[in-house]
Amino acid sequence: MELLFDVVLVFAFNRLADRLAEQLDWHGFYSALVLLMALWWLWYRMAWTANRYDPARPMIQVMVIVTMLGALLMAAALPAAFEERGVVFAAVFVAVDVLRHLWLVLFGGKGHEQLVSARIVFWACLAAVPWIAGIFADGDIRLVWWSVAVLISYAGGLLDFPTPWLGRAGLRGQPIAEEHLTERYRQVLIIAFGESILTSGIEFSPYGFERERTAALLVAFLITVLLWQIYYYRAGELLSHAIASSRAPAYVGNLAAGAHLVMVIGVAVTGVADKLIIAHPLGETEVAWGVTIFGGPALFLVGRAMLDYVAFSRVSWSRPIGIALLALLAPLTLALPPLLVALSAALVLAGITTSNVISWRLFPRKTAPPPGVPPGR
Repeated sequence: MELLFDVVLVFAFNRLADRLAEQLDWHGFYSALVLLMALWWLWYRMAWTANRYDPARPMIQVMVIVTMLGALLMAAALPAAFEERGVVFAAVFVAVDVLRHLWLVLFGGKGHEQLVSARIVFWACLAAVPWIAGIFADGDIRLVWWSVAVLISYAGGLLDFPTPWLGRAGLRGQPIAEEHLTERYRQVLIIAFGESILTSGIEFSPYGFERERTAALLVAFLITVLLWQIYYYRAGELLSHAIASSRAPAYVGNLAAGAHLVMVIGVAVTGVADKLIIAHPLGETEVAWGVTIFGGPALFLVGRAMLDYVAFSRVSWSRPIGIALLALLAPLTLALPPLLVALSAALVLAGITTSNVISWRLFPRKTAPPPGVPPGR
């Protein structure tokens, strides 16, 4: 059932990429980020709910199905979320976010688990106020309201859902099913990579096999493969062991969630860059295009550095060096066509991949996750 829910994310990421490609400026980037954070919150809370409860229980499956339907409706409304379809996007988000945790309060069991869900309902209701207020606003005012709503949701999670008369939820010190959680993280990243490949194929198909566009497709595919290799080798392989060996596994699992969110954003931006280089392989590179082509891999490396810290309590030097090289090359390559700009980004990623393999063969490391925090802190 959770895998079926991930399929909806493919559609959502595709809609998001189309929206960003049509508004490739800072306003477009930020508005797309707010929408992505809302969708990620639904997925993230669903992954942790299925981790705390038996996903085979009918009441959990019903909740997954309802959340899946809500995410599908939000994805359909996403391209015009700040225009005429804002009421659909916000109303569905509020309904799903509040009702699914209220469902857990009523049917998820008694005692501690029930009180945890009650705390999350409290914060979902707080976030619902600016979501609904944004429906009655337009343009930038709606964006401000919805930004506040997203911040409230994530602040609740970061603060462990403190609630009047109930205190904090105490989730950080609880044991978790680390294999299930890490598998969910890998799957959502695979979904993001899959959407990037899907976008490339759809953009390439109408042109046939023109030489320059075929080269652009190959470069786009190479970047996707390199990003996956950078992710999986080796922290991606050892993440579940790192979580299990931590004194506060839920805390480390949350850090890993943040790392994957940044990587998903990086892959989403890279998917937009793939559309650009295939559509205009030998055209003139605009500044926004260069930012997109280099920004996607740079964001991915930031997330990957966070994952290094989660798994090993240290960051590989190849991450900041790669980010610095991408930042240095971005202004230097604007005179080149988009295809060659993307190729230069691919060469940086290839260098990081090679250094990773050499480093691990010469200096293998054991997992040493962050010590975490005491339960309830």
